[in-house]
Amino acid sequence: MDKAALASALGSPSAFGQSQFALVRGNAFEARVKADGGAELLRLVHEKLDRGAEPPADARVPDLSATGPEGRTARTALALREAAGAPGTWTLLDHPMLALDVAGSPAFLEPDAVVVHPDGSWTVVEIKSFPMLDGSADAAKVGAAARQAAVYVLALERVAARLDPAPRVRHRVLLVCPKDFSNLPTASAVDVRKQRAVTDRQLARLTRVEDIADALPEGVCFSPGLPAEELTAAVEAVPATYAPECLSACELAFHCRARSLADGAVTSLGRPVRAELGGLSTVEDVLAAARGEYGDPDDPAVAALRRAARLRTEAMATTGAGTTLAGTAEGARTGAAEGARTGATGVSEVRPGCR
Repeated sequence: MDKAALASALGSPSAFGQSQFALVRGNAFEARVKADGGAELLRLVHEKLDRGAEPPADARVPDLSATGPEGRTARTALALREAAGAPGTWTLLDHPMLALDVAGSPAFLEPDAVVVHPDGSWTVVEIKSFPMLDGSADAAKVGAAARQAAVYVLALERVAARLDPAPRVRHRVLLVCPKDFSNLPTASAVDVRKQRAVTDRQLARLTRVEDIADALPEGVCFSPGLPAEELTAAVEAVPATYAPECLSACELAFHCRARSLADGAVTSLGRPVRAELGGLSTVEDVLAAARGEYGDPDDPAVAALRRAARLRTEAMATTGAGTTLAGTAEGARTGAAEGARTGATGVSEVRPGCR
């Protein structure tokens, strides 16, 4: 379904996305990297990953154009098979299309490039517009790129497994970025074995789409054309746990955030807070546990909350302040709502009462 249209119909349109300036800059950089038949890109692959091979003086760049994602996926598989059958040459696949089974449904993936080495092995190439300054880049962005590339590696392994003999899919991918503050490309080899193993385990544990569909009420529909009440009821039939991280990845995040705040769910404050609070799922439960009105005293989270509340009361009494836990509760609710409105976690506002 079109989740962006669904979010708009629910009255919570998605407002995230990369700026047009960043997209234009990224596209211009990628075009520069792939210019002249990918000569610079192949030079970087040879330099960083395969110095022992012959330099890529004359590489093959097959045409991958086809109709629809299924057609492009088949054309990519054919090009990879042909490259595997022509050892000794370099092959560059520009924006190939790969398919990966996700919970019983095919997901179509489009890496920036895949390079076939003269020895027949395959390498994933990711081109990003964030800079490498003095040979290093932002760790969070590199980690995200590594997780993305690991999914492509898994999909490539599925393609390779259908060939005999199966080509080797390299677990060191090439990350290409602008050098320092210029538009000149530089690259680094990134080992994604850990990210690949984690992704593989996560995919194996996913609930299949058929099982999710079977658990839905009979006749439920997610058409954006439905009346708002029916559409809201249909969406709420699917369990969802909102966290601030959702804002950067899901079109329905603003809708789920509003529901989470209305319910007082601690998940709206972030996953670290939820992990520390154990079985306490709402702000009201947390405050009641701190007051000694709710929860098992032997629960470490409840015991920590009560100790924190006791210490706070003693500290406030020492300073002569008259703030009560009820006032803290109101501050927690206000802080959580304000933090969610601005995209922050709101942890700092509730810490005196919850920690």
